[in-house]
Amino acid sequence: MFRRREAVPFSFVAESERFRSNVTPPPAARATVPELLGRALVGLTVVAGLVGSVLVGLPALDSGQSAGHDKQSTASQER
Repeated sequence: MFRRREAVPFSFVAESERFRSNVTPPPAARATVPELLGRALVGLTVVAGLVGSVLVGLPALDSGQSAGHDKQSTASQER
């Protein structure tokens, strides 16, 4: 019968564990001033949106029983 010489079907898979590259990756590019300003603007926009949504949603979270709202309906006064 035919017997394979390699342990895996593709020889490059077996060789990939042994292969070491001598090529160094390029250095990471530094962010330019416009990129930094753009990132800061996006961050400020997100924070402003969150703060705005909390401020708009606060009246809906109010229980409705503050000191100025002691009025009773006319139906409850007639009892």
